[in-house]
Amino acid sequence: MVLRRVLFALLSNPRLIEKLSESRPIRAAARLTAAAITRGQLGARQAARGLGPRLLRLRDAFLGELKDGARARGWPWPPGRGPGRGGRPGAAP
Repeated sequence: MVLRRVLFALLSNPRLIEKLSESRPIRAAARLTAAAITRGQLGARQAARGLGPRLLRLRDAFLGELKDGARARGWPWPPGRGPGRGGRPGAAP
């Protein structure tokens, strides 16, 4: 608890922050962090590009199955026979 207060007091000092930001270890850590973030972003972009065609195939397969299932159930219903219009799908006219 006391250590937390001391660190907070030290890190609230703008001059100390300025001096720390100019030190070699902090600059090296910042450089490493920036490089890791950049590498991660590039990797994510490449993965997203490779994922695109697979997602399109999945979407097409899903829509095909959905349409086949809908046709098997007689969808789309004729006008006036759908749900909410007084008619029951699949009922005799």
